Amino acid sequence: MKVTKKNFGLLSNGKKVFLYTLKAGDLTLSLSSFGAAWTSLLVPSHKGGKADVLLGFSGFDGYLHNGPFLGVTVGRFANRIGGGNFYIDGHCYQLEKNDGQNTLHSGRRAFDKLLWESESYEEKGGIYVRFELDSPDGDCGFPGNVKAAVTYGLTKANELVAMYEASADAPTPINLTNHAYFNLAGEGNGNILSHEVKLDSSSYLEVDDSLIPTGRLLPVRDSAFDFRQSKPVKQDLKPEYGGNGGSSAPEGYDHCFIVDGDHGKLRSCAEVREPDSGLVMKVFTTQPAVQFYTGNMLPGLSGKAGSVYSKHSGFCLETQHFPDSPNKHDFPSCIIGPNKQYKEKSVFAFELG
Repeated sequence: MKVTKKNFGLLSNGKKVFLYTLKAGDLTLSLSSFGAAWTSLLVPSHKGGKADVLLGFSGFDGYLHNGPFLGVTVGRFANRIGGGNFYIDGHCYQLEKNDGQNTLHSGRRAFDKLLWESESYEEKGGIYVRFELDSPDGDCGFPGNVKAAVTYGLTKANELVAMYEASADAPTPINLTNHAYFNLAGEGNGNILSHEVKLDSSSYLEVDDSLIPTGRLLPVRDSAFDFRQSKPVKQDLKPEYGGNGGSSAPEGYDHCFIVDGDHGKLRSCAEVREPDSGLVMKVFTTQPAVQFYTGNMLPGLSGKAGSVYSKHSGFCLETQHFPDSPNKHDFPSCIIGPNKQYKEKSVFAFELG
């Protein structure tokens, strides 16, 4: 196992941004202290050598203007909050509306746009970087002083491990995840519509036209959202995307799937296979849900080494709490405080077929 650290960029306030590169097993992971971002993940290629399976930018400047949130840690609250506000103990907290009338990933200057304190370490067959951030009371409109920490690393067993922690001195919503976009054929190498996906989810959240949950949990059975058996992403999409669906079929997925099993227990969440390379990624999580997103809104973005990321160039599996849960009291609570901390874990395991 090995870790290297180098300067990655310089912020306008003169602070240095660091890039860590971790090597363990057959994997190589690079991480930026700006946004606690995953910038590349090299896996063995069936053609020999390594393939980078993460969408991203060629240099630091791209991460300063990262509209699609490529690879970043999002918080305080990942995903959407309807109406840009929520109530705790009768008090309304107003957030920035950066997604129509709603708040997406906590606003335009949230955890993904901040410099995190960082330190690497080795432990129990793995090598890790711990990122820490202090978020003051009122940050992005949220109450309470929050101490957040995320730890990312690799194990000798070809696993990428993600651990999320937070504590607060007052009741406040917390929902942390990483927004990595994967293409298991290699970033920039076509779209992900032929990737075969299995989700350990018997239900998903119904959403309105602005992607805010209605509060209803719908069974996936007999619908385009049934991934309990592995199938290509495109199978039940609109015909123009190679799917078998009719005019009402989705153009892609941007939905929250409820992970079967007990929240808090590390359990199987998803499995994705790229048919040409045989590369398999298995995801495990303690979180209650996973947002499956198929890059529907990628805008033709300039990526690494001349790559262009347009619609369906990558997919995300964002393990997390339910979106808009501060406003949906029937959803699992996302509120932490002086007597309740936040602690979740996800594992991404890779196998070359």
